[in-house]
Amino acid sequence: MKFDMHCHTKEGSIDGKVPIEEYITELERLGYQGMLITDHNSYNGYRWWKKNIKDKTHKDFVVLKGIEYDTIDAGHILVIMPEGVKLKILELRGLPVNMLIEIVHKNGGILGPAHPCGEKYLSLTNTKRYRKNPEIITEFDFMETFNSCESPVSNAAAAKMASNYELPGFGGSDTHKFECIGTAYTQFPVPITCESDLIACVMKEKKLECGGSYYRGTTKEKIGKANSILVQSFWVYNKTAGILRHHKRKKEMSAVNKIG
Repeated sequence: MKFDMHCHTKEGSIDGKVPIEEYITELERLGYQGMLITDHNSYNGYRWWKKNIKDKTHKDFVVLKGIEYDTIDAGHILVIMPEGVKLKILELRGLPVNMLIEIVHKNGGILGPAHPCGEKYLSLTNTKRYRKNPEIITEFDFMETFNSCESPVSNAAAAKMASNYELPGFGGSDTHKFECIGTAYTQFPVPITCESDLIACVMKEKKLECGGSYYRGTTKEKIGKANSILVQSFWVYNKTAGILRHHKRKKEMSAVNKIG
């Protein structure tokens, strides 16, 4: 089954430009059987699909619930939880990566770094957390090894790292705009109908095929060197937002510990 494993929707990501139904229609036209919604710190795109589309249209297309979580110290992490698990804390950015790993694994989920060799602050290998302890890689279940919005150098480094640590590699378009849809894929060797199927496939260390083409219409491509200012601004925003959500995270952590 052919999936796009990194998808942002207009309904769930503040920078997403593509409504989810339009996204699904285009993926189906391109021969995909499914997608993983990975909105930034939000399940709102998935909720919109579940409320307005599920069992009504696109019935043969598989939509999985994921999230792209902004850690406070290790960049962006893709998280996939079993379909019956709902943790509000995963919609509150700012957890340190060690705590995120513990929460996800304790509740039966899997996680891995998005664009791990990409930009400063946003990508695992370009954070102080990784430089202090590179073996944090062993705590992950997979790694994004092809991202359409990254450079060939970045993807090659991610693929090499995944191979060295024997981690399955995901391919995802990281789509925010319509033109990027269908530029990356992950091919699963077994049927995937729900999040639990995906988790089982990854945990059984099934060999995955991924790849695609490069999208050159990203903001960082258009603004060139000025992108470093944008990245620095994002770092400030992420830190501030993480601090502001501290009390909410603390409250939700108590709920998570009770579940555990």
